[in-house]
Amino acid sequence: MSVWSLWRRNLLIWLALLILLGLTFALAYIPLGPFNIVAALGIAAIKVGLVSFLFMGLARSSALIRLAAAAGIFWLIVLFSLTLSDILTRLSGR
Repeated sequence: MSVWSLWRRNLLIWLALLILLGLTFALAYIPLGPFNIVAALGIAAIKVGLVSFLFMGLARSSALIRLAAAAGIFWLIVLFSLTLSDILTRLSGR
């Protein structure tokens, strides 16, 4: 991969991330009710996909590296779920 193609690819990823950031910012001012959080999480998932698969190169890496990344995401989801369940159980007792 030449230097210019690497710069062009990273510039396109950066522009896509900036556009998604603008969408997230605009979403904060659009009243969608409960769908605001769903849309924001969808945009965040797209950002994670762009960074991990294109910028970090997971799309071209070996299966073992992709498995390690998937395990990291799995444990992150488990930890967020446990934290959210702790917060929800503490708030329901009041």
